[in-house]
Amino acid sequence: MTGTFVGMPAFPTAAKAALADDQLRRNLALATGTIRSKRAAVVGEVDNWEELRLAGAAIKDRTLRHLDEHLLRLEESLGARGAVVHWARDAEEACAIVAEVATAHRATDVVKVKSMATQEIGLNEALAEHGINAWETDLAELIVQLGHDLPSHILVPAIHRNRTEIRDIFAREMGLVGRPAPADLTDEPARLAEAARLHLREKFLAAKVAVSGANFAVAESGTLVVVESEGNGRMCLTLPEVLISVVGIEKVVPTWSDLDVFLRLLPRSSTGERMNPYTSTWSGVTTGDGPQEVHVVLLDNGRTRALADEVGRQALRCIRCSACLNVCPVYERTGGHAYGSVYPGPIGAILNPLLKGVGVDEQTDSLPYASTLCGACFDACPVRIDIPSVLVDLRAQVVDAHRGSSGHRAEAAAMKGAAWALGRGSRLRRLERVAGAGARLLTRRGRTTTQGRPAITRAPGPGRAWTDARDLPAPAPESFRRWWRRGQGAG
Repeated sequence: MTGTFVGMPAFPTAAKAALADDQLRRNLALATGTIRSKRAAVVGEVDNWEELRLAGAAIKDRTLRHLDEHLLRLEESLGARGAVVHWARDAEEACAIVAEVATAHRATDVVKVKSMATQEIGLNEALAEHGINAWETDLAELIVQLGHDLPSHILVPAIHRNRTEIRDIFAREMGLVGRPAPADLTDEPARLAEAARLHLREKFLAAKVAVSGANFAVAESGTLVVVESEGNGRMCLTLPEVLISVVGIEKVVPTWSDLDVFLRLLPRSSTGERMNPYTSTWSGVTTGDGPQEVHVVLLDNGRTRALADEVGRQALRCIRCSACLNVCPVYERTGGHAYGSVYPGPIGAILNPLLKGVGVDEQTDSLPYASTLCGACFDACPVRIDIPSVLVDLRAQVVDAHRGSSGHRAEAAAMKGAAWALGRGSRLRRLERVAGAGARLLTRRGRTTTQGRPAITRAPGPGRAWTDARDLPAPAPESFRRWWRRGQGAG
């Protein structure tokens, strides 16, 4: 019922189209502004917020250094409590495991807790190929699914929609796949939530299989943790007979005391709340209570690739709070779809290339450039991911991946020319005289840079694309060396 990000254009092309959508920009500005204000208020209440950020970063880094040990301990703890643990190297293996379990129970419908990992691997589409309908139960995810749309935000997937659009989607689509929306449905939030609740209740009561992700996985006890705001997750985690959880391997934390730090960081950074309305934990199977068959799929899908990157591995600290999206000036103007992934915004700009690798496709390679490098994302990140530094490093990797290609031959030739010119003083002096004379022909009278220097505004050939939007300082009419020699002679 949803589209896919496959075949999305590179960020510059997608962003240009998004910038032309005035309604989208208004929706984003209102929503991100509201979340920023709420977050600032609750973070300001915590005297040791920076110490919490440092603790969160340290726990994640320490865990990642010994990830193999903690994952094996998690597997052992889960197995001891009756859960079946599967290991998935990539999206295809993970989807195949979930489909096999669901098919074994003759499920034609599964209910889902909101999960970035299952969106990352395209689970809904994979299950559809097996004749299984996967129903999103998070309100925002339901809006996206019914609207045949794509998520555009980590925390609020339907942030690009306003209330009137949501009302129209519910009225048009709900009746085609289940209980229809009330005939007198309005765009009041309470009425929209009521319509979603009535529509989903049928699916909760009928489904035999549920699929979840996990915000955290505690290795010492084999406990999976989901935090949410609506209670739909708890319905999925308790009512069905079978529960399948797809968990990225970076979600593991060693102990409950480590989890405590993140349960204080996450709600303030994500929804601007002191704590989540619903925090659900489960450990395997409990006889007579909840699902009687539990499967956990531990997903790699590029995470070990990211772990091997000395600069980029810090992205695996991410706890999916979306704080970086809400402060990013680029995201606020382009929205999430322009990033071509379920991970949009600043974190998506580094996480996608780290998971997939650079030099693979144009769309992924464009993401490290989808930033002003203003640093607001680092200031907001509750686990201190230095996103600007990772972006710069990934840009270098993208360039290295394309060395020798036709698009970089001109740049390579320019660098060789510069090396030749700078290699001997006599050459440089001759070129300085030529540059000074040529600059006078290209400089528009009265046009200066912000430093008061004359500016070139009519650069020829490829240089025109630069000077159309920027000031290029004109070379000085006289070089420093010539000025110095002239002054020495006068003295």
